[in-house]
Amino acid sequence: MTQKTDQIRNIGLVGHSSCGKTSLAEAILYNSKVINRLGKVDDGSSTMDFEPEEIKRKVTLGTSFCPYSWKNKQFNIIDTPGENDFLSDAKICLQAAEGAVLIVDGVDGVKVGTDKAWGFSSDYNLPRIIVINKLDRERADFYKVLEEIENNFSIKATPIYLPVGAESEFKGLVNLVRLKAHIYKNDASGSFADEDIPASMKDIIEKWHERIMENIVEANDDIMEKYLEGQEVSTKEVEETLIEGVKSGTIIPIMPCSSILNIGISQLLDNINQFIPFPAERGKASGHKIGSEEKIEFDATNEAPFSALVFKTFADPFAGKLNLFKVKSGKISSESIVLNSTKNVKEKLGQLLLIEGKKQRQVNEAFTGDIAAVAKLKETTAGDTFCTDDNPIVFMPAEPFLPTISFAVEATEKENEDKIFSSLLRLAEEDPTLKLDRDQSTGEIILSGTGQIHIENTKDKLKRKFGVEINLKTPKVPYRETIKNKKEGIVYRHKKQSGGRGQFAEVHFDIFPLKKGEGFVFEEALTGMNVPRNFVPAVEKGIVEAMKTGVLAGYPAVDLQIRFFDGKSHEVDSSEMAFKIASSMCFKKAFQEATPILLEPIMNMEVKVPDDVMGDVIGDINGRRGKVLGMDIEGKYQVIRAEVPMAEVLRYSFDLTSITGGRGTFSMKQSHYEEVPPHLTEKVIAASKEDE
Repeated sequence: MTQKTDQIRNIGLVGHSSCGKTSLAEAILYNSKVINRLGKVDDGSSTMDFEPEEIKRKVTLGTSFCPYSWKNKQFNIIDTPGENDFLSDAKICLQAAEGAVLIVDGVDGVKVGTDKAWGFSSDYNLPRIIVINKLDRERADFYKVLEEIENNFSIKATPIYLPVGAESEFKGLVNLVRLKAHIYKNDASGSFADEDIPASMKDIIEKWHERIMENIVEANDDIMEKYLEGQEVSTKEVEETLIEGVKSGTIIPIMPCSSILNIGISQLLDNINQFIPFPAERGKASGHKIGSEEKIEFDATNEAPFSALVFKTFADPFAGKLNLFKVKSGKISSESIVLNSTKNVKEKLGQLLLIEGKKQRQVNEAFTGDIAAVAKLKETTAGDTFCTDDNPIVFMPAEPFLPTISFAVEATEKENEDKIFSSLLRLAEEDPTLKLDRDQSTGEIILSGTGQIHIENTKDKLKRKFGVEINLKTPKVPYRETIKNKKEGIVYRHKKQSGGRGQFAEVHFDIFPLKKGEGFVFEEALTGMNVPRNFVPAVEKGIVEAMKTGVLAGYPAVDLQIRFFDGKSHEVDSSEMAFKIASSMCFKKAFQEATPILLEPIMNMEVKVPDDVMGDVIGDINGRRGKVLGMDIEGKYQVIRAEVPMAEVLRYSFDLTSITGGRGTFSMKQSHYEEVPPHLTEKVIAASKEDE
C-alpha cells in the first residue's frame, strides 16, 4: 500500500439516489485503467454494485471501495448509497474521506438525498467538488441546476467548467480559468481534443469567467488586492488560489459531466488530484484518553504513533467478518498485536487486506491515510479505535441513525424458527442501523431499521446468506395493565374433590396501586397458623405468573402491591399447587375489583421537516393523540419535539414521507407509559379477545 502520506487520498462519492454515483465511479476506474470496459448499473455489470440485492434493485445499498491511481498518485473511491434508508452508511463511511465529490442529477437537480449528503460533508468539514451529471439526458439543464445549488446550499456558484452543448448534443466542456474547450469523441472512450471556445459561447463564457474570477480571488487577500487594483493576475496564480480555496473549503468548484458518455471524467480526475488535500493537510488525528475527555493529538504521518478508526464491519462469504479501518497516524503490518482502546482489549491482526470492489488483495503493511481490512477479530466492531499500548488514544466515531420502522418477524417454515434470531444477529453485526429485540410481553421478535427498503433488503440477505425466509408483520403494541384504586379483603377458595386426595387452599388479599415504574411488591402479613409458611412462596409464584398475562387483555400487570394477610389450609388436601392456583385466581378477582386500566407506551419523537410543511406535520401529530412539546430551528429545517402513543406511529415512516414528499426525517424512542383512553381500551380488549 502507499508508503508516502503525500500520495494517498480517499474520495467519498455522495448524492441523491440514482444521481449516477456508481456510474461515475465506474468511469473513474475505466479512465484510470483499473478496469478495461465501462460496466453499467442497469445491467448489473458495474464494479461497485456487486451484491445480489443491489443488482436486483439497480441501486447502491451499501458503501463499496476501490483504489485507483492518477498522475502517479493513489486514491480510494468510497462509493456511498444515496437511498434514504441507507444514508447512515454514507455518513459513517465519510469518516474515512479526505474530500467529497457531490453528484447532482442534471435533470432532477437538488433532491432530499443531495441535501443530506451535503450536510454530512459539512459535518466533517470536507473539501468538496460538485459534479452536475447526466447532462446528456433529455431535459438536463446545467444552468437551472447551478441556480438550485446556489440557493439550496447558500454558496457562491463557482463553475470552473461550462458544458458545450446540451442534452443529446452535450459533447464537452470549457475550462473557465484557461479558457479552452475540451471536445470529446462520441464513443464513451474518454478521448478528447483541446479546441478554441465555440463562437456561440463567447458571451456566456465571458460572463462566467468574470464571476468565478471574483469568487476565486477572495480566497487569497494578496491576489484579491492585485485583482481589484486592476493588475494582471496570471493563470498560474488563479489556479494556485483556486486550489488553496477548495482545500480550505472557501470555494466549492462545480463542473459538468456525463458518466455514461464518459465526458468530463478526465477533468474531474485532475481536479480531485489538485483540490483534495492529503491526510497531513487535513490536520492532526484528534481523540481523547481512555476513560477521560482529555484531548490527544497525533501527527497524520507514518512516523507518528499508530492509530486507526474501525468504521465499517461487513460479512464476506469467504473471509468471514471483515473490519474496515482507516489509518489515522503511523503504520501497521500484518500479524501485529494492537490495542482496541474503545473496549480496552488486545487484538491480534491477521493478514491485512485491500478492498477492491468485491475482491480483496493481501498487503503486508498499511500507512497513514490507507483504508485496510482485517478478518476474524474477536471483540472489535465498527466505531472502535486501534492504537498501541504505549500511545493509547480513543476516536469519537459517527453515530449511526436510529431505527424508524419496526416489524415483527416469523419464519415461513417452523424448522427455521430457532435460526431467525441468530441469523439476524449476524446481519446486525455488519449493519449498525439494524436493531433486533425480543419483546417479552408479546413474545415477538422485533426487527427495526431505517425504512421499508432497509428491512426488505435485510429479508433478502437473510434468505441468501442463511437460507431463512421470514414474514414481516406490524408488531403488537406492548400494552401494560394496572389498577387505579385499592381493594381490601378479597377472598378466594380453591377446592377440588374428585375421589382420593383433593385440593384445598384459601387466600385473603389486599391490593394497592403503586407509583409508575415501581413494579410489583408482595407483602406477607400472616398472623397465626391458618396458612403454613412453607406455602407462601407458592402464593407469590401464583401471583407473578398471573401478572404475566394480566386480566383485561392479556398484557403484563405492573405497578401494584399485594398484601397476603390470611387464608385457610387443610392438613391433607393443601399443597403448593393448590395455593398457587388459589393465589392466581384471587389476584385476578382483586384486580378486576380495583378499577383496572390499560397503559400504552408513549414515544419521544423528534421530527425534522422543511418550513413549508411544518403546519401539516404538527396537525398530523395532533391527530395521532400527540403532544407537541416544543420546536427548534436547525438551518432551514424545523425540529418538532413531541410525545405520541406508540400505537399511533407504528407506520409513521410511510406517512411522514407522504406528507413531506420524502423531505422529512424523524427519530423516536420509548419514553414512558400512560393510561389508554376508555373508548380505545374497549377496542384493544376486543382485538385481544379476537386474537385469542
